[in-house]
Amino acid sequence: MSQTTGASYASAGVDIEAGDRAVELMKEWVKKTQRAEVAGLGGLGGFAGLFDASALKRYERPLLASATDGVGTKVDIARQMGVYDTIGHDLVAMVMDDIVVCGAEPLFMTDYICVGKVHPERVAAIVKGIAEGCVLAGCALVGGETAEHPGLLGPDDFDVAGAGTGVVEYDRLLGADRIRTGDAVIAMASSGLHSNGYSLVRHVVFDRAGMTLDQQVEELGRTLGEELLEPTKIYSLDCLALTRTTDVHAFSHITGGGLAANLARVIPDGLHATVDRSTWAPGAIFDLVGKAGQVERLELEKTLNMGVGMMAVVPGDSVDAALTTLEDRGVEAWVAGEITERGAHTTGAELVGDYAK
Repeated sequence: MSQTTGASYASAGVDIEAGDRAVELMKEWVKKTQRAEVAGLGGLGGFAGLFDASALKRYERPLLASATDGVGTKVDIARQMGVYDTIGHDLVAMVMDDIVVCGAEPLFMTDYICVGKVHPERVAAIVKGIAEGCVLAGCALVGGETAEHPGLLGPDDFDVAGAGTGVVEYDRLLGADRIRTGDAVIAMASSGLHSNGYSLVRHVVFDRAGMTLDQQVEELGRTLGEELLEPTKIYSLDCLALTRTTDVHAFSHITGGGLAANLARVIPDGLHATVDRSTWAPGAIFDLVGKAGQVERLELEKTLNMGVGMMAVVPGDSVDAALTTLEDRGVEAWVAGEITERGAHTTGAELVGDYAK
């Protein structure tokens, strides 16, 4: 009589022991993100992350701000290069820099890592990057989930997503209602492409230009892969520093949709933001993508950040203080535009002129 072996979770492709090892490997990195509000409350491996909300008693009317995001097809660059400890910076930036736009202080974050097969060291490297990003954003990493999806994803495929929470005092909430005619628009330099537009970028450099990730690119000063994997800059603490030293009216996180469209999201009806391209020169990667793919400027601008990752709208008399604060924090910044009355044929925000060379 023949015997058959019964089905099991492992035979279906899910390795619980590998998942447990991944958790053990990531614990030291998660611990580095602890804030006072989470210290001593459970720990990694619990069913829910905990945050001591009594810390919010110092607020008169606390508003919780939340956001969720991923990093798009940039994960495929990390997979191809076998580099997993930077993609987490991108995730934290995409979530927490959305939260800080309203003036909120980042408090805590959770992550979701989906893999075709759990490689413990690889998962731990991803979490290491997330934890390092949380430190840069000033928030705690209070939990997450690693899901193994055999049959849906290949053994080396993965994706990441995250959600975060912040808090802002009601009367300190930033946004369109604060903006006035005569305000200045301050641009903060990006670290490169950040985490947007990679479907276009990958199509251009791989499919159209036939480039490879290990290809040395003279104008970039490094390989294409190193450039494409450059982590997204995290502006959270820089923006909060501005709120303490200047009368900031609004921030705009320049992500999918480009500079003009994202800036327009915080411009009130009746007002108009004009941004002068001649105030900066986009990095070499933007020129490379444009030329290699014969991408028109307007298409580039509605897809990529063009060298600006965050914008602040401040009163004209706060410009010097704002620029000094950012310079002291090592953030490259400049006055890129102004707020005026909206004309009959203008939209919320537009780019004018030509880029500096």
